Amino acid sequence: MTIQWFPGHMTSARKKAAETMALTDVVIEVCDARLPEASSNPMIRELRLHRQRPCLKLLNKSDLADPTVTQAWLDHYNSQSGVKAVAISSKKPGEAARVPGLCKLLAPHRSDGIKPLRMLIMGIPNVGKSTLMNALLKRRVAAVGDEPAVTKSQMCIDLGPTMSITDTPGLMWPKITHDSDGFMLAASHAIGRNAVIDSEVAIFLAGLLLQNYPALLAERYGIAVDGMDGVAVVEAVARKRGCIVKGRRGGELDLEKAGMVLLTDYRGGKLGRISLETPASRAAMLAAPRPAIDPTTPE
Repeated sequence: MTIQWFPGHMTSARKKAAETMALTDVVIEVCDARLPEASSNPMIRELRLHRQRPCLKLLNKSDLADPTVTQAWLDHYNSQSGVKAVAISSKKPGEAARVPGLCKLLAPHRSDGIKPLRMLIMGIPNVGKSTLMNALLKRRVAAVGDEPAVTKSQMCIDLGPTMSITDTPGLMWPKITHDSDGFMLAASHAIGRNAVIDSEVAIFLAGLLLQNYPALLAERYGIAVDGMDGVAVVEAVARKRGCIVKGRRGGELDLEKAGMVLLTDYRGGKLGRISLETPASRAAMLAAPRPAIDPTTPE
């Protein structure tokens, strides 16, 4: 299964974001700390580089990610010109409060107080942009939900006489190049459920967890994971959690329901602190030859 998701409103949202960036001093890109590069929209990088805007890259939901892997990502991003990366949990007001000060460091020309510091929050759906906005303002001004693409229009608010901040809708890009990125995004709930098959996403996630966090799977579900593949893990979860298709003889396993159990546990941090990619795994994926496309087969 190839996952693609680009709702219609995102075309106009991208155009509006490009216009706003022309009047912006610092771009705040919010990523998911569990998959920082897969959750980084390449269009955002293109737009800010075109305008030569510095970037504060926030690895949000860091409380759900593997801290060792997160540090590797921080080192990776902080070696890049014009980028400052920090790990935060936007649900913690004290961590969100650091953001304006970090932006000031990236735009020293705004320290004279003549013109306000203008910040622009960008990122893909469901990475915590609106939660960050609410935390910065210490009140609920942006809608927050468990489904991606809750925010559909821009909102600019003054943080005082010397700075303003604009929140933007979550932006995906028209074509996800790497299938694994689509699966990681779907597993982390950045893609609408209408574009995915939950059981297939769960099987992909289970395969990654078997490679990198098998002990967490075994502990959470009380299963012996040796020799299993992703399908076997989802089937084992179905048995453990009683996910059976109603009305079917023989107790047929409900893999869709079991898949949602696994996905929900991962998204909520109930499996433990997990990262789906590392700088090394990302480099290896990009270096690997891509399979040839059969010209007779539509993409």
